[in-house]
Amino acid sequence: MALQVRLGSRMSSLVSMASVSKSLIFFLLSTLSILPTYTHPLDPLTPTEFTKIQSIVHNSYPKSNHSIAFHYVGLEEPTKTAILSWLEGTATRTPPRQAFIIARINQITHEIIADLSVRNIVSDRVYGGYGYPLLTFEEQGTANALPFKYTPFLESIRKRGLKVEEVVCTSFAIGWYGEKRRSKRVVRVLCNYLDGTVNLYMRPIEGITVTVDLEEMKILGFKDRSTVPMPKADGTDYRESSQKPPFGSPLKGISMHQSDGPSFTIDGHAIRWANWDFHLSFDARAGPVISLASIFDLQKQKFRKVLYQGFLSEVFVPYMDLNEEWYYRVFFDAGEYGYGLCAVPLEPLRDCPENAVFMDAYVADHNGTPVNMPNIFCIFERYAGDVMWRHTEAAIPGKVIREVRPEVTLVVRMVSTVGNYDYVNDWEFKQSGSIKVTVGLTGLLEVRGSMYTHKDQIKEEAYGTLLAENTLGANHDHFFTYHLDLDVDGDANSFVRSQLLMTPVTDHRSPRRSYWRVVSETAKTESDARIKLGVAQEDLLVINPNKRTNIGNFIGYRLIPGSVAAPLLSDDDYAQIRGAFTKYNLWITPYNKSEKWAGGLYVDQSRGDDTLARWSLRNREIENKDIVLWYTLGFHHVPYQEDFPVMTTLSSGFELRPANFFESNPVLKVRPPQPDNWSNCSRA
Repeated sequence: MALQVRLGSRMSSLVSMASVSKSLIFFLLSTLSILPTYTHPLDPLTPTEFTKIQSIVHNSYPKSNHSIAFHYVGLEEPTKTAILSWLEGTATRTPPRQAFIIARINQITHEIIADLSVRNIVSDRVYGGYGYPLLTFEEQGTANALPFKYTPFLESIRKRGLKVEEVVCTSFAIGWYGEKRRSKRVVRVLCNYLDGTVNLYMRPIEGITVTVDLEEMKILGFKDRSTVPMPKADGTDYRESSQKPPFGSPLKGISMHQSDGPSFTIDGHAIRWANWDFHLSFDARAGPVISLASIFDLQKQKFRKVLYQGFLSEVFVPYMDLNEEWYYRVFFDAGEYGYGLCAVPLEPLRDCPENAVFMDAYVADHNGTPVNMPNIFCIFERYAGDVMWRHTEAAIPGKVIREVRPEVTLVVRMVSTVGNYDYVNDWEFKQSGSIKVTVGLTGLLEVRGSMYTHKDQIKEEAYGTLLAENTLGANHDHFFTYHLDLDVDGDANSFVRSQLLMTPVTDHRSPRRSYWRVVSETAKTESDARIKLGVAQEDLLVINPNKRTNIGNFIGYRLIPGSVAAPLLSDDDYAQIRGAFTKYNLWITPYNKSEKWAGGLYVDQSRGDDTLARWSLRNREIENKDIVLWYTLGFHHVPYQEDFPVMTTLSSGFELRPANFFESNPVLKVRPPQPDNWSNCSRA
């Protein structure tokens, strides 16, 4: 099966690193799988449950006379009220264990909710709107193989002087460009070339397009429009084993191990570290899901709620090349391909440090069969030499007082490889109460083959940068939209937008001519909370208007944005209509269990009629309500030669930081950890 081949083996990597050191023994123990048993209502589905779901659906739709494909299988989460009651011990019964399934049955989309305890279908709704569910690996793999049995395609490859056995094909969603009629479930298959490299993305076969009907699994259309020179294989292979001298200067060994083991505990999917307690789950569409994050307040001697649930809702990646084989390259990585489905095994000591603990995940394949995804998460404590807080006091006569606390944090990491890009996703918890979310972009660019070998030859719009001979890197964007259901000390919250305004001094009360002041406004409805960052200087807070500190400030959490980028497409561009949720960097909506996916539930060939932008048009009340913050982190990517043949990681993120949440500095009494081998530290 394609998915199994893609994932590879986990134990082989462990065997190859055998050593007898104390730290390695801990490392080997830490990589043992955490058994996938259900102990919490928000735990991801287990292999046994996937098999049960498969059986429930097949019992209702026997395979003998039904064509069934499973496109999404995930937990049907209990209501928020039921979860909170269960946590508080006031629930009269355990929340029901249910699954949400999107299946194509006889080429019709069904939304099925199955109850796993009584083994039956609770609801079965036929979806008749625009858009289709996630593409599966299996159907993409079958579609990618079709050109190799198609005579016109083979002739086009031969006329270019290429070897058919060195050709690799991949599937692309086709999007929507104003068509009135409903389209079939189709993809376009485009191909690349190996022959001397594994970096197929640097050797595109331009001009050939194959259109495939995924339901009938047959070729609907074929076009060989043009021929351009094939980029060279030389210099494109990124493998360590393929590199030749000269090499960069070697670095001496760096170690991050904990001889006494980690400071965090994992009980099923519940994680406790320092003053944090949270639940980590996995979703085939979103990847990591952080739930029920609470922090222990040392002064109040209790855990306090911060984040009910946070996850990556959608990734919108529009390319700016208008050529016939390129204009539709507008990707929704979560809704079309499955950000979680595309998660890859993390490599010990490369992706994660030696003190990391690894966790597996499970998904259902095209047939509903459970598939193990090894080493999908790593959890580790990070000390990178950063400072949590410090002060040196030299103003007291005869004394020098210095206090420093090192910054030790807990990181949850997953890497999703969606085609050519590798996305490194971190959720980082700080003892100070902050949650820092970071995404790193690395991997390979999408490039277009061209006739150009030097920039001076380019006279028309090239839609990108010439990176190497016959190789154009396409301009594009990445927008990551996060669903952040903050429950700051409770679920009744408000959003406060505080503008920092330059204020002139006109009454001569000071020699100064101006200063800035804070003007705060509480958003009443959704329209009040839509924000394009960078237009004004602002402080953005979610507060609990029903609770105050001892001196009267509303308790809250700040959103500290990272890199600011906004879409540069026109509002009437079909790509932007579908990705309209990126028009604002920040939205606030009232909590609605069904509003999870910013790009809509069905994204493939969607028409933008079920997105965050559409929901928000209702302009619902959001003051002193259970609210959700949606934040979009963006990158405009103009390629540069340093991105060739593989791109070094470009990172950005955002931070959720306490704002009058505590009575004073919550890490004043934090004691620094005692480093291993402290006596070995040296000075230059």
